[in-house]
Amino acid sequence: MRQKKRLLSAALAAALAASLTGCGGAPAPSGGASSGDPVRIATKPMTEQYILGEMLGLLIEQAGYEVEITKGVGGGTSNIQPAMESGEFDLYPEYTSSGWVLVLNHQAGGIDDEEMFQQLRQEYEEKFDMTWVGLYGFNNTFTIAVRGDVAEQYGLENTSDLAAVAGELTFGGNPDYVERADGFGALCETYGLEFGNVVDIDIGLKYQALAGGDIDVTNAFTTDAQLANPDTDLVTLADDKHLQVNYFCSTVVRRDALEKFPGLEDVLMQMDGLLTDQEMAALNYQVEVEGLDERDVAREFLTEKGLLEA
Repeated sequence: MRQKKRLLSAALAAALAASLTGCGGAPAPSGGASSGDPVRIATKPMTEQYILGEMLGLLIEQAGYEVEITKGVGGGTSNIQPAMESGEFDLYPEYTSSGWVLVLNHQAGGIDDEEMFQQLRQEYEEKFDMTWVGLYGFNNTFTIAVRGDVAEQYGLENTSDLAAVAGELTFGGNPDYVERADGFGALCETYGLEFGNVVDIDIGLKYQALAGGDIDVTNAFTTDAQLANPDTDLVTLADDKHLQVNYFCSTVVRRDALEKFPGLEDVLMQMDGLLTDQEMAALNYQVEVEGLDERDVAREFLTEKGLLEA
């Protein structure tokens, strides 16, 4: 599999290849593209996406196609989508609410998840000649995490439980979450929260601050690696007032790629329902904390699921 790491400008006028490695792909299936025409995958600059990109690549390689992965496209959706439209990439992992808001310019919330997915498919077909294939199963959305001893002391299970005790607690969040109206402000307004203290804390330090007792509560994502850390005593609270929109992951793919690479859609559907939130967090933990290679982690997981030959 060929892999490239590049930084793309907002206009995608230039691309700098940071690395390019090759490993021979098997011949394409009869009627498919030649091995000189790889399936081109893009990923956003985050561990989770690196793992997912490798999963997609391994499954596509197994089907007999060569794969080229561009990892960590700067700007994420805002740069990958134009590159998809121009034909630079064939497919990439995307999140439902990201496509809904950032690409289609709809308002967040106010729509059922199933209805959103069907509408995404329809509008991507009509506007971009692309579609969404399968739902991986996990939902990478905001959640609220508290230290285990704090949750036990105050009997915290739902986010609404915080209202009665927030005045005794310190909330620590990364600045972009604390400052944005649809982040900390919306959380406090929806749940009637008035914390005793609120501090800005670097996103990479917040779990350390929780463990050390410097803060009691923080914002998190449901697939954060540290949520799978067996040495971290954390509890995530249920969003019982349904504040957060959902970010289910799926594969966005160009229609012409499905035509060019016979059987590709069936390959992509192997990702459907494959991962829970906890499994995705555990895979992120293996890469981010244990230092394992994302391709090795992806391969082992797919093998355990019976999707790759051992």
